[in-house]
Amino acid sequence: MDAADLKRLARAVAAGELEPDELVRRVHLDAVTDLGYARIDTARGVRTGVSEVIYGAGKTAEQIAGIVAAMRDAGQQRVLITRLDATKADQLAACGCAFTYHEAAHAGVVGDLPRPDGNGLVLVITAGTSDLFVAEEAVLTARFLGNEVKLVCDAGVAGIHRLLAHAEDIARAQVIIAIAGMEGALASVVGGLASCPVIAVPTSVGYGANFGGVTALLAMINSCASGISVVNIDNGFGAAYQASLINHLGGPETGTRREQTRG
Repeated sequence: MDAADLKRLARAVAAGELEPDELVRRVHLDAVTDLGYARIDTARGVRTGVSEVIYGAGKTAEQIAGIVAAMRDAGQQRVLITRLDATKADQLAACGCAFTYHEAAHAGVVGDLPRPDGNGLVLVITAGTSDLFVAEEAVLTARFLGNEVKLVCDAGVAGIHRLLAHAEDIARAQVIIAIAGMEGALASVVGGLASCPVIAVPTSVGYGANFGGVTALLAMINSCASGISVVNIDNGFGAAYQASLINHLGGPETGTRREQTRG
């Protein structure tokens, strides 16, 4: 449950469609649904602005279906399931779980994606087409969290003119996610062009000395460009989550962050 869900429940109480005691039960700070194999934090969205997300890898389709049902019972309108492969997605559908599968992002979404309500544009740039599997996860996650997103593919430093052709997008972005494997140079170049925060995502793409993304990770951590933060290898979800937090920061006149999603 997030802030939008809480407002929806409050409106239901005002309309006489929900008992006040039921509202209190659903939003209690210690609210946990214990399924035996999982303990669902049903109040996380109220505390942090973003409800719990399901990491699909390592879970069975039946377990995911049970977690989704518990979240929905607690009032959560939309659920994101990451690292969900096509085979497990078919199994999850066979369990009767209603969701939309986004194959390119290896993720499922229960419910509808919200309208963008962030402060500006989240720009996702990949160095190569081979990095798209990470970029698609980042794009879907950012959209799920209520952001306007633009994806620029195959704009790595091996053909720097491809990146410079998007100088206008870089200039107007509120936050940029730069995704690269190989030597990971894209983040440093973008960091030298952008006036906004840049979140670097190393990918496991590359030949042997890339060491499964470790080379790109170390290059990004050691970037001489200021304003760059780095997430873990192939972690498109984590980059998008951080980008959304930045994109929903309130201005100095409010001192508060906007809600992450709207009902």
